[in-house]
Amino acid sequence: MEPQNKPMFWGYRRADGRVGVRNHVLILPTITCATQAAHQITQLVQGTVSFIHQHGCAQVGGDYEQTFRTYVGMGVNPNVYGVVVLGLGCETHQGWKVADEIAKSGKPVELVSIQDHGGTLMAIAQGAKIAARMVQEASAVMREPFDFSELIVGTECGGSDACSGLSANPAVGVVSDMIVDAGGTAILAETTELIGAEHLLANRAVDEKTAKRVYEVIQQMESRALMMGVDIRTGNPSPGNVEGGLSSLEEKSLGAANKSGSRPLQELIDYAQHPSKKGLVWMDTPGHDIEQLTGMVAGGAQIVLFTSGRGTPTGSPIAPVIKISTNTPMFEKMGDNMDLNAGTVIDGTESIHEVGQRIFDEIASVCSGKLTKSEILKQNDFGIWRIGPTF
Repeated sequence: MEPQNKPMFWGYRRADGRVGVRNHVLILPTITCATQAAHQITQLVQGTVSFIHQHGCAQVGGDYEQTFRTYVGMGVNPNVYGVVVLGLGCETHQGWKVADEIAKSGKPVELVSIQDHGGTLMAIAQGAKIAARMVQEASAVMREPFDFSELIVGTECGGSDACSGLSANPAVGVVSDMIVDAGGTAILAETTELIGAEHLLANRAVDEKTAKRVYEVIQQMESRALMMGVDIRTGNPSPGNVEGGLSSLEEKSLGAANKSGSRPLQELIDYAQHPSKKGLVWMDTPGHDIEQLTGMVAGGAQIVLFTSGRGTPTGSPIAPVIKISTNTPMFEKMGDNMDLNAGTVIDGTESIHEVGQRIFDEIASVCSGKLTKSEILKQNDFGIWRIGPTF
């Protein structure tokens, strides 16, 4: 018999079987010179979202593939009801290819080309017309109850301080375990900020292949910097991290690894790749806040937990981001941006597990429709991890 107190949330079942916690219509620009037109459509049609970016043309090889995978991943994320793909027409990332791949998910998707429609104004008009129809269709979709096994929860930390590894990160680790135990998926990211703590994750890998992959991605990240003739540690920890009390990348990594909880590491996936297994998953991303956030959302995360000791406004255009303060003074100072305070652990008024339960409860509320601070402020950040030059 199913337990009566099984954690639940209210979401939207999609055609591909996945469940969304938001019901957006996404205006997806495939090239940087289409982003302003996409933004104009969002200004005209309520219920639409988009993002500004600098990608989409003169990209080749793995860099092209990663950008393409990210575009498609944003479109097929279950938080999106339908997609208007907006392209220029002559770019490397052809809009029709992106649209065709998104269409495989079964959701509504249509293509608008600025060149084919006779310029910016005509493309905006056509895109707005399509978007308005999709928004009305989306508004008729009702939320239904689901359990947490349907969730992919991204985790990240940014603007870390000396409290991060003592309060918010281990509390998120508790939540990660709770998500996994409920049958869901928790994503650990930011490979750069796991350098020095990789052995802890490798020891928890489900098999030797996964453990080996842990060391491989760490070495690859180090090698990228060495190929450029630089040391990662000259930029990480950042000046803000140092001012916040962190002394080295390794110390920062040990704190960041706490977000992973204690459950076995099931697999290690590429940037913007959808997990093939449930449980704890490591996505290979850089430490850059926006790029790792984008990768996890493109990989299917419906919601993200973001801890910070220095404070951050970061948000996503399609996924709610719950921002968790590591210390009480910053939470009180940046109340416009931070959703929850884990500084109570440092204050001695709550335990790590009590804060973890509070975060877990907030996930249920946000997944069911409660807005986060970044959503209220329309903080629609987006950035793709580029792994090659522009030609």
